[in-house]
Amino acid sequence: MPLEFELCPGRMIGGNNPCFIIAEIGQNHQGDIEIAKKMIKMAKDCGADCAKFQKSELEYKFNKRALERPYTSKHSWGKTYGEHKRHLEFSHEQYRELQKYAEEVGIFFTASGMDEMAVEFLDELNVPFFKVASLDANNFPYLEKTANKGRPMVVSSGMQSMETMRHVYKTVKQHNKNFTILQCTSAYPLEPEDVNLRVIMEYQKEFPDIPIGYSGHESGISISVGAVALGAKVVERHVTLDKTWKGSDHEASLVPSELAELVRSIRLVERALGSGIKKMLPCEKPCHDKLGKSVVAKVKIPKGTVLTASMLAVKVAEPMGVAAEDIFQLVGKTVTEDVEEDESVTPEVVES
Repeated sequence: MPLEFELCPGRMIGGNNPCFIIAEIGQNHQGDIEIAKKMIKMAKDCGADCAKFQKSELEYKFNKRALERPYTSKHSWGKTYGEHKRHLEFSHEQYRELQKYAEEVGIFFTASGMDEMAVEFLDELNVPFFKVASLDANNFPYLEKTANKGRPMVVSSGMQSMETMRHVYKTVKQHNKNFTILQCTSAYPLEPEDVNLRVIMEYQKEFPDIPIGYSGHESGISISVGAVALGAKVVERHVTLDKTWKGSDHEASLVPSELAELVRSIRLVERALGSGIKKMLPCEKPCHDKLGKSVVAKVKIPKGTVLTASMLAVKVAEPMGVAAEDIFQLVGKTVTEDVEEDESVTPEVVES
């Protein structure tokens, strides 16, 4: 499999393609579909490639006792965890409405399927790719069923070991070659010491035939931009309209101005990454012409003299002589004309 594939219709990732930027709306919409639409529009306006939500079929994601447990957090939307989650969960019809709105706005739309039944619905919804949340990265029956759907996959890896991720890679690849793995640490907000960007490079070594990306929960944008400099081909960040809103994700989310700056900075870094081929560039020629050093005569050198290293020096010279890096190639060569002390040793005055 090549290092690039089509994640969304007409949008390749990996290789030399631009980093794919996912605005993770998640459940930061407060359970309000109009807020959700505003966030989709915001993601588009800020330059993100995709607006992403989280879809659960609660009775398939949680057991009864988990849904019935009291939930007294300041972030709670209900007396029990089930009431809280139901407040934040959009219906199938609302998802279709959001998908249609995203299409009108002109941004890709998908969601994390937080359980197998949610994946079934998202497949029916015809999302361009499946996002696998970190909490399902080690859920191998779920991974197999999702991979067998044939849609591209983006797999987060929070809370997992490298051994588990090797198993994830083998499991998914057996059924589906079009997937990417994202380095992720599942803490909200995430401290810089726990980000572990070097895992991106380790993933690139372990899984050299798939693109690697980054899903971040840290404050600010600098670390996510650094991930792109290390080769991340997908970047996912939570977004919000107000960090003070109820919900544990808002504090670790980007407001519109931050998301716009993240997109701008990623695109700037991509321009700066270059080809990896080291050579003098056209933009450097003025500096080279003005300050580039070349070979000059340290002493007067009569015509017919065989050059030695002690006769030569390197200076900024006018006119420019033999390039400084070629000075030792002149040793043993004969000059064909007199060269005065401190004058440039040009190619024309040296035999061969």
